[in-house]
Amino acid sequence: MRLTSFTDYGLRALMLLAARPDQSLRIADLARELALSHDHLAKIMLELAAAGVVATQRGRGGGLRLARPAAEIRLGEVTRLLEARQAMVECFRADGGACNLTPRCRLKGHLAIAEEAFYAALDRASLADCALREVTSRPGDGAPLSAGRRAAATRVAAASSKS
Repeated sequence: MRLTSFTDYGLRALMLLAARPDQSLRIADLARELALSHDHLAKIMLELAAAGVVATQRGRGGGLRLARPAAEIRLGEVTRLLEARQAMVECFRADGGACNLTPRCRLKGHLAIAEEAFYAALDRASLADCALREVTSRPGDGAPLSAGRRAAATRVAAASSKS
């Protein structure tokens, strides 16, 4: 399966919101951090808000945040929502499409099974499983270091300097 950019960008924005659950983020800030069009991201976030995935707050200190804990938001739910307008193949469209093979097609059933397996796999993961984590680099090597590994490296470095 190939996700639309609409879904891809929506998932990216949700990963950022999940990483900062105590903050409200403005669309402009999300768009800048993700290097995306403000207007395109606004459409996506409006759809996520209408579905109850994202909560919006107007005014000073306002912005976007997750409407419920990231652990309760399944990736399959979000993907189904954002991919709803895009059928996997023409014959999956609500109007049935215009494929003249539909009456005798033996592929459609297999594709339906594959699509459901795809969504079932995403249903097993939550947004919390994908929330971005703070990352820094080790001095000199440019490799990412998680906050926990950074603390351990600091303890090792402190112990080494004492000996």
